[in-house]
Formats: sequence, structure tokens, C-alpha cells
Amino acid sequence: MNILVIGSGGREHALCWAIRKSALCSRLYCAPGNGGIADVAECVALPPADFDAIVAFVREKDIGFVVVGPEDPLVNGLVDRLDAEGIASFGPSAKAAQLEGSKGFTKDLCADWNIPTAAYGRFSDAAAARAFIAEKGAPIVVKADGLAAGKGVIIAMTAGEANAAIDAILGGRFGAAGAEVVIEEFLEGEEASFFALCDGTHVLPLATAQDHKRVFDNDEGPNTGGMGAYSPAPVMTPGLSVRVMREIIEPTVKAMREKGMPFKGVLYAGLMITAEGPKLIEYNARFGDPECQVLMMRLDCDVLPLLMACHDGTLDKASLRWKEEVALTVVMAAQGYPGDYRKNTEIRSLAEAGTEEGVEIFHAGTKAEDGRILSTGGRVLNVTATGRTTAEAQARAYRAVDRVDWPEGFCRRDIGYRAIEREEQNA
Repeated sequence: MNILVIGSGGREHALCWAIRKSALCSRLYCAPGNGGIADVAECVALPPADFDAIVAFVREKDIGFVVVGPEDPLVNGLVDRLDAEGIASFGPSAKAAQLEGSKGFTKDLCADWNIPTAAYGRFSDAAAARAFIAEKGAPIVVKADGLAAGKGVIIAMTAGEANAAIDAILGGRFGAAGAEVVIEEFLEGEEASFFALCDGTHVLPLATAQDHKRVFDNDEGPNTGGMGAYSPAPVMTPGLSVRVMREIIEPTVKAMREKGMPFKGVLYAGLMITAEGPKLIEYNARFGDPECQVLMMRLDCDVLPLLMACHDGTLDKASLRWKEEVALTVVMAAQGYPGDYRKNTEIRSLAEAGTEEGVEIFHAGTKAEDGRILSTGGRVLNVTATGRTTAEAQARAYRAVDRVDWPEGFCRRDIGYRAIEREEQNA
């Protein structure tokens, strides 16, 4: 069948790379795609927000299944539109995507269903928010309620920083996403990512991963959309994974079904592993980026039947296999990210870098122009490698990074350090 993937980032490149290998895939399209996706799929100039154009293209090309990658079209109802047109797709409805689209919605759901998470308050009034901070003290976490491209979370170490964050969010820095602010207690522990496929009723846990949100080495600097990731996450022991399913994922899926908004797609739980156990930080209603890249590298079965089962309600019959290898990805970003950065700088030697053993380079923010690859975004490349250990995967990834000729780019040099420390302790 013909497949259409919606999106243009590293997540979508990884999905296209995996889907392209499926025996079920005849022709693969990506809208709008990027300079690297063009190697595995036919890129088409369709904006993800133009639902009419997407439906028309699906009709024209006889698309049998649509995979929606980014959060914006999900929250804005692309899957609802496709359902209304009788077009099968992967992803949640707009109502179900509120789990990502509104942090307040998710916090209220957790409170109603006793799902472990940080204590919180919701505010649209700055004075009330500041009073809450004065009562609770710092450190404290201040979040824009809506979608803010991974940048709407401020970990404030002082009350002054928290109040400044409130003023920025409610003052319009994140547009409509900041109409309301969610303030949470600061959780101590180690972060991890947990993924599960859902068909509205059944849940199939995927592999774990760990992301590096801070822009600089040693977890310093502002939060970003993610500077690297690896899978599996050693902190997520089998026992912890069972608890996450029982205490967090399964109650959420049940709650959404009972609320009349069954969740179909991939549920991505950002977790904090505290002294009391796992607690939910936030949900995403799509694959993580760059976590999707390491998951697709480790997947040892056809991804397309899994995605289709989420739509068809047949996940209980799906089979899933993982490679025993570790996968690790290093994000190469444009100098200045997550602030102002230059665009349209040339990236050279990608083919040579990709010859390293066990390495795939997924493009996140690039375009192909006159035989050259140019940067178009803040996070630009995902240099991804597999290995028998995290240390081996990391070494391969950085060898490839060092072969990329891009003076205007930078990356963290410590991706995977927690897992490597655990490997050394257990050696």
C-alpha cells in the first residue's frame, strides 16, 4: 500500500527509514519532509496544517495509511479529519491529544485517577500564580499550558526566577500556549522516557529511553527539545516498567476511554524516578524526538503492522521484537540554539560520516539545494549508532559526528553518560 508520513523532523526521518523496510509499503511519501528524508521517501510540499491539501493528496495518490508525526496537527484535529474522510491513520484524535496539548488537562486527569505526579496549581492570573509560588517556595517548575515546541518549561531555582517565568508566559512569550500557566513542585530523581502503543483499549509497552534536555554538557544551560537520547534506559528496571504500566499508563488509557476520548497512537510518558517510585512529569501524544530515532534503530520487526494495529484496535494480536543492542543518538544543532541561530549554512561530508559501522544519520532540520545539504532549523542532525553497550554506541556516534564538516554546528559530548557510569559500575 502507499503510505504518507506527515512531518519534517528527525522523528519523521526515522519513521520513514523504518517504514521503507516494510513488506507492506509500496510507495512512501513524506509531507513536507527534509533533505535527508528525500533519500528514503518522496517529499511533497504539503504543509502539515493544510488538512484540505493533505486529503486531496491522499485521494490523488491512493494513500492507504497516514502516519502523523508532529504534535501540532494532532492537537489541531488532523486525525479527526482523516477519520471523517474514511482515511486510516496513526495518531490520536484532537480530544485525546489534549494529554499533550494541555498540561492542565493532564494534571487534572492525574488528580482524578490517582496517577502519581507532582503537586500542582493552574493559573491564568499572574498575581494568584505568584501567591502560589510564595506559599510553596523554590525550586519550582513553571510551564506554559499549551504546545511550546519543548521550550515552555522553566525550572526555577528561586522565587524570582519563577515570577519572571510567570510574567514571560502569561505575557505572551509562547503565544496562545501561554494563556494559562501550570506550576508544579520540583521533583528530585532521574528522568526517563516510557513509550506505549495504544488502540483505545489495548496497550503494548515499547522500549524505554533517556533524553538529555539541557543544551550543554553536564546538564547545564536552558531546556531544549532534546540534545540526544539512548535506549534502553538502565534506570528503568523491569520492576519499574511494570509499575509504570500499572500505576500510570493503564489508568490513563482507561480514563481516556471512560471520558469518551479513547487514545490511539503512541503514548509517551516523561517520568521522574523518585525515591517513592515513578511519577509522571508530562505526556506527549506522539513519538519523542530524538527518542524515536533510537527506538526505530532497535526495533527488530516490521513497524507498519504495529502502527496500523493502533488504528484497527488489534494491538492485542500484535507481536513486537527488539534488538539486544543499545542505540544512542547525538543531536547536532546550529550555533546559538535554543536561542537565535543561523540558517542555510552548508553541511558537508555526511556520506563519509554515515559509513561508520552501525551509524545512521537522521536529518532534523535540513534541505537539499543544488546538490548541497543546508541547515534550516535549530536541531539539524541526529547522528545515531548502535552497539553492544552504551559506551560502544556512544563511541561510534561521536566518531561519525567528528567526520561531519559543519563549523556552524555544535553538540553535547556526554550523551549517555549515566548509562555508561552504570555499565562501568557493573563491569
